Amino acid sequence: MELERILSEYVSDSKFEDLPKGPVDSIKNMVLTILGTTVAGATAEGCEAVVNQVKQWGGKDEATILIHGGRVPAYNAAFANSVMARALDFCDGMVPGIHFGASCVPTALAAAELAGGCSGKELLTAIAVGCEVSARLNLTGTAYNGFDPTGVCSIFATAAITGKILGLNSKRMWNALSLAFNRSGGSFQSNIDGSLAVRLIQGFVSQSGVVCAQLAQQGLTGPRNFLEGVYGYFHLYARDQYSPQGVTEGLGTKFKMDNLLFKKYPSCGGTLASTDAIVKLMEMNQFIPEEIDKIIVRVTPAVYNLTGHSFKIGENPKVNAQFSIQYCVANVLLRKYPELKHFDEPYVKDPKITELIKKIQVMPDASLNQRDHRSADMSVVTKTGKTYHTVIDAPRGYPDNPLTEEEHLKRFRDCIGYGSKPLAPEHIEKIISLANSFETVKDVRTIIPLLLSQVSREA
Repeated sequence: MELERILSEYVSDSKFEDLPKGPVDSIKNMVLTILGTTVAGATAEGCEAVVNQVKQWGGKDEATILIHGGRVPAYNAAFANSVMARALDFCDGMVPGIHFGASCVPTALAAAELAGGCSGKELLTAIAVGCEVSARLNLTGTAYNGFDPTGVCSIFATAAITGKILGLNSKRMWNALSLAFNRSGGSFQSNIDGSLAVRLIQGFVSQSGVVCAQLAQQGLTGPRNFLEGVYGYFHLYARDQYSPQGVTEGLGTKFKMDNLLFKKYPSCGGTLASTDAIVKLMEMNQFIPEEIDKIIVRVTPAVYNLTGHSFKIGENPKVNAQFSIQYCVANVLLRKYPELKHFDEPYVKDPKITELIKKIQVMPDASLNQRDHRSADMSVVTKTGKTYHTVIDAPRGYPDNPLTEEEHLKRFRDCIGYGSKPLAPEHIEKIISLANSFETVKDVRTIIPLLLSQVSREA
């Protein structure tokens, strides 16, 4: 039980002053990113239905449903807000497909309201240590073997964040995390089938994290050996292939959450390298779709299994497109650069896209794992027989190829501009200002009114 104790004490005892500048800056970027994606995703398919459902469920008015307005129990506010934040798949992430921010930021804001307020330093600290615990428990794609890392692992972050903001001591934090273990789960089949469950899993993570912390606060217990026990996390999910030293080494001084990806493009992380590749080739060579005979894309088997399948439009065209390399490459060929609107149904069903997709072949190549699990090789062959080739190992937005501050701000403004429930212009600028200096905010609840749309206010 040593590992469980160390992590529980780390979460409960950490202070803002213990955090280096790097993790703090990453969390501030995360906050700005998620506030933007929440605005953009507020009316995406299924989101308004979720908002209506949590309002119908009713209950205590503990926390705010962002953008739409209305107050509901904190766990349901976190659920609805997280579904909106993940809806367009433009949030942050980490290999092999775990999404933190779309749960962590909404959970932290709901917990702050539940707790009667908290400072910016307290919120940043809670998110940082919560993400760090999950990042250290994050497994490989092979270990997950089709389980959704977000549903399996991000829940430790949301339970830790809520518990931290509620002021749980290390004993009760231990129980919050162990109860969260019993609520972990989710499958990548949701992604492959293009179902709305992808964004719902993000909401379940937040909802359950809040519930587990509240239950622990009331003295309810979970399994003490939830990580290393005979039927614990590492046995069930990692198949007993783990290193306790790897989980705790440098805890508090070295931050694995620094491996966060902030996407440059609004699609699944598995499509980013291929998107980078076609953007690069288009910029260098200026060819046009009519000149193309075929495009061959090689990716790692894990990426292929998630995003390399033949593109088909199902019940949810946006999700189908977000998780398809074929669509993302064809979209750049036709429209030069991917934008949020390009994943809306009219764009996805454009006959020109359908014709271009027929020219794009995606293939799994295990040898690429020797270079990098994110790697993509692309060859564009023209009708005249000319071939253009490029290789991408570190897509834009990853820590080894990070976005600039200007690109982070552009992403935020693009999200705000896309959203159909607009914020007041003066509120947008205030949000940017607060996000950049969050550690100076005395009570983070002051940001909540800024995140209610003008349409909701007028209604």
